[in-house]
Amino acid sequence: MKKQELIHLHGLLGEVSNQYEEWTGESPDLGEYESLGVRPTSIHKSKTDHKAAVFAMAGGITDEMREETEERSAVAATAD
Repeated sequence: MKKQELIHLHGLLGEVSNQYEEWTGESPDLGEYESLGVRPTSIHKSKTDHKAAVFAMAGGITDEMREETEERSAVAATAD
């Protein structure tokens, strides 16, 4: 993937994160992403930096979605 494509994907993931926060009222844990200091607008950063940021952001978003899904699907055991 080219650097320009990674930057575009980085921006799209930012939008996904914003939409997720708007829909659920909770922001995904993006601590690892934040610590990298790479934003979609950081065009001077390397391709490797953007790749790491994309993986960190995608991981934070999907982890949050997985946790939410597990909470919803947890059913209390009851006797009939």
